[in-house]
Amino acid sequence: MTVLILDNPELLARSAIESGLAMPALATDGSPRKPHRMRFHYGFNKHRLDEQDQTILRQHADYLRHNPGVRVRIHGHADNFGVSEYNHFLSRLRASSAAKMLIREGVRESQIQVSGWGSDRPLARPEDHAANRRLELEYLTMEMAQAL
Repeated sequence: MTVLILDNPELLARSAIESGLAMPALATDGSPRKPHRMRFHYGFNKHRLDEQDQTILRQHADYLRHNPGVRVRIHGHADNFGVSEYNHFLSRLRASSAAKMLIREGVRESQIQVSGWGSDRPLARPEDHAANRRLELEYLTMEMAQAL
């Protein structure tokens, strides 16, 4: 017997949705759960998320509103096309755009940190441009800060 173990929450969630499985949006205590999806990808030279990604980012906003002690760090990234200065600008623009959306959805500005890395931290090989044009969310809590 072969057992396949998937350790990719995005793939698991997508396959569950496609199969028609209804995923509960609330934790057992009635508060919203943190969405599993923490990475969003962009088209070439774009800084706005598509509708599906915006929906997931709104779920992150809902979670943050209900958990004021949690902070999120938004990391913007770019591929290695173009000059380094522009890639840093574009990655910062991606992160700032997501931060503004979270704030419009009611998240306090003090819960959000923004960083733009340009093409300095590729997710995949530098030649894999589509994978490197991304936004990543990193959750920070007081427990994490104390552990560090």
